[in-house]
Parts: sequence; C-alpha cells; structure tokens
Amino acid sequence: MLFLVKLFPEITVKSRPVRKRLVRLCRKNLKIVLSRIDEDIVVNGHWDCLEVETDDIDAVQKMLLLEALASTPGVDQFLEVDRFQLPTMAGILEIADRYYGPSLPGKTFAVRCKRMGKHSFKSVDVEQAVGAGLNLKYVSAKVKLKDPEVTVALEVREQELFVVKQTHSGLGGYPLGGQGAVLSLISGGFDSAVSSFMTIKRGLLTHFCFFNMGGRDHELAVKQVALYLWMKYHSSHRIKFVTVPFEGVVEEILASVEDSQMGVVLKRFMLRAADGVAQRLNVHALVTGESVAQVASQTLANLNVIDEVSELMVLRPLCMTDKQTIINKAREIGTEEFSKHIPEYCAVISDSPTTEAKAQRLAEQESRFDWSKLDEAIAGSRFQLITEIVEDLKRGSGEVVAVKTPLPHQIIIDIRHPNEVALKPFNKKGLGNAVLSIPFFKLKTSFADLDRGKHYLLYCDQGMMSRLHAGHLIDEGFANVGVLDARAEFSRQPKPSLEPA
Repeated sequence: MLFLVKLFPEITVKSRPVRKRLVRLCRKNLKIVLSRIDEDIVVNGHWDCLEVETDDIDAVQKMLLLEALASTPGVDQFLEVDRFQLPTMAGILEIADRYYGPSLPGKTFAVRCKRMGKHSFKSVDVEQAVGAGLNLKYVSAKVKLKDPEVTVALEVREQELFVVKQTHSGLGGYPLGGQGAVLSLISGGFDSAVSSFMTIKRGLLTHFCFFNMGGRDHELAVKQVALYLWMKYHSSHRIKFVTVPFEGVVEEILASVEDSQMGVVLKRFMLRAADGVAQRLNVHALVTGESVAQVASQTLANLNVIDEVSELMVLRPLCMTDKQTIINKAREIGTEEFSKHIPEYCAVISDSPTTEAKAQRLAEQESRFDWSKLDEAIAGSRFQLITEIVEDLKRGSGEVVAVKTPLPHQIIIDIRHPNEVALKPFNKKGLGNAVLSIPFFKLKTSFADLDRGKHYLLYCDQGMMSRLHAGHLIDEGFANVGVLDARAEFSRQPKPSLEPA
C-alpha cells in the first residue's frame, strides 16, 4: 500500500533551506507516529511530497493509518496510489482505463495529470490523450472539465506513473517541532482545548499548564483532555503537563482583593505563575483560550492590564472567534464530549466584575496580597511527561489491577469514545465475557448504577484512559473495578508503546 503525502502549501513557498528542514521534520514525525501501527512502515522524503509505503496490513491497521495521517500536523492531503514504471502514452491510457473505465459509462469525467521532472510531453498532453481515448471507448461518458462526476487523477513523477485511487484530507499546518514551544493554560473547557489544538496544528510544541483551584475531579477531567490532544495530534514529541496548586492563591485573593477586581487579579497571578513555569520549560510564549468580549475579564482594557504582568508573549488563537464557532471546532477535533463534562468550578465570582480595570488600582489591590502564596504555588508545581499523568492520578488510590486474560465472571466495559468504537469495534472473538459500552464521559454517573456484586474491567485502546478512570473509581470507594490490558492476546491489533522514539 502506497500513499503520496502532500505538504501544507505554506511549506512549499519557504526558502530552500527552511523547506528542506520542514520536510525532514514532517518525515521524522510521520515515521514515529506510523511505526506504532506498522513497525516496518517506510517513509521517504522528496522535495515536494513524502511517500508512505507499507506491506500487507489488515483493515483495522489501514483505518488507524488513515486516521494517523489525517491527524498529523504538516500534512495537507494524502493520496492512496498505485505505482508503475512510466509507460508510453498508450500505456498510460491503458492503465487509466483499467482503474477508471468501469465507473465512466453514463457519467461526466475529466482527466487531471500532475507532472514533475523532465519529459518530452506536458501534463496537458497526458490529459488530452487519456481523455480522448476514454471518451472514444465509453460513448455514453461525456467530458466535463468543471465539476465532473468522475475525476481520472494521475501523477507523473520522473520515470514513474501514479494512479490516484483515493484522496484524503489532512490536518494542514506545520510539522511539530518546527516553530518552537509554548505553554498552554488549559482548564479543559471548549476554549482552552481548541486554542491548544490550534497551536499544535501550527507546529508549536504545546506543553500544558493547569491551575488546580479545587479538586481532583477537575484535575482528572483536564488531564483527559490534554491526554486526548496529545495522543491524537501531538504524539510524535514528548511534552509536559504541569499542575500548579492554586488554592492558596485563590484564598488570598478572596481575602484581600475587592470583589469587582478579583477576576482580573486572578488572571494576572495565573500569568505570573505561568511565566515561572515557562522558565523551566524553555518555551517562547503563553497560550490562552480567551476571546475578546466573551466574559467580563476579556474586554480589551482588561486583557491589556492582564498581559502587563507577563514577561512572555501571550498568544490568543481564539481572540476573534465566537462561542458557537469554538464549540463547532471542538466537535470537529473530538474534544466536545470532554469539555461538556468538565466539572464546573468557579474559583472567583464577582457580583459586578470590572470591565475596565486600571493598572494603578490593580497595583493597589495586589499590594495587600501575601506574595509568598504565589511563590509557594510556583514552587509546588508538578512537572510530568504527558504519559505519566495516569500514574500520578493513581497515587493515593488503591492499586489498579490490570488483567490480560479476563475471568469468565468479569464484565468488560468499553469506555472509548463512540467515534473510536465505530472506527474499530471491540473484538469479542474468543471471549465469553459480557461487554458493556459506556463512554468515559458517562462512566462516573453510570458506574454507581451497576451491580456492586459483579467485577468490571475497563477497556480502551492504549490503556491510559482506562487506568485513569479505574484509579478514580477506586478513590470513590468502588473495589470491584480493574483494567483489561490493551495488549491482551485476543486483541486483533497489536498496541506498541506510546513513547516516542
């Protein structure tokens, strides 16, 4: 199976050295990601595209491969192709007929040929010759150059002919690692999840910073969002998840700051803390999900005084985006269901929040603040590789037992997102166990209604979400839960390590 991977158009207009560097980086990233699906996969780089080639893979592996190619930053589109040594013009017509002829009778069609290299003919010569030959053979077919029902897609590259069988859209953007690193302030809601995705798509290594202001449930939910974004769009690189304990800062704000100023002051202290975190990560900017005028703290006047306290540039990818557009984007990238179920926690609520905060008044308010609270929060920040967050959530909970071969009485709960289940249904072959489907975002409320006299094993593809939720349920007092190891022998699809090479 062979794919031609076309690069994001902005890459192709860069200077020669920059373009070569970005192509190499995209090739490296794809090799890391795709090798987890097929360890023998070959990714070759060319000046204007990449070639991804794999031997025999099953239908499940192909679906995973298509999903990975569609989710890797830097890929504009990828073509599923067959390759031939470049034949004569008559030979090109014969091959085109073999692939497209059966679909032409009664349809309108056009021939499209892209060409790279030195040849005695032009692209239009191929289009005219093949189009005329097909039109002569299939009398009921009509040539239509604009919006045809069938497009006969060919590529000539040096001394090879490629017949395009199917075209898939990619994510676009720049390959990860090519534009520096940022620290995204993530709360788990629609805005911060989408803004984080947008920096990832733009090629920025995106670390996550979460301000914990009130509980394990919120932390658990936010870590799920970050883990999802990393696994789907960012897994070619190691990144960090940083938790900043902010309860003490919030308590001090509530005790020492006027009601109307508290929201803006809280944001200022978040940026100060993020600056401290960023120094240890060597990042170039902070990222927030703020949008102008969405809430009181996000007026231009307030954003201006908030930014004053940060030494780093603050990026706001959503600054001119309305809420419904953000939610639609969250649905498109797969974070909507996560964000819909994020526990609400309002650390600071003002009766009449200011919309035009003044720097002098804020300085006066903050002069009453015990700054040791901020120092303690920064010093207490926990830095973890994104792959370690599951282990972190297990600390202090009962041991999560992972089972490779389920016992007959154990009930399996598939907690994957419905879209994942549709892509790759759970393989029950060889199992006599009952299997329930309860998406992770409904698990907390649904699990309490299950029979406590039975034992349940949570399942997900990589084993991360299942361990994370099992640890949380154990903390809630449920002793009848464990994890079905994603690498179990009955699974049709091997699950290589998630750790990047």
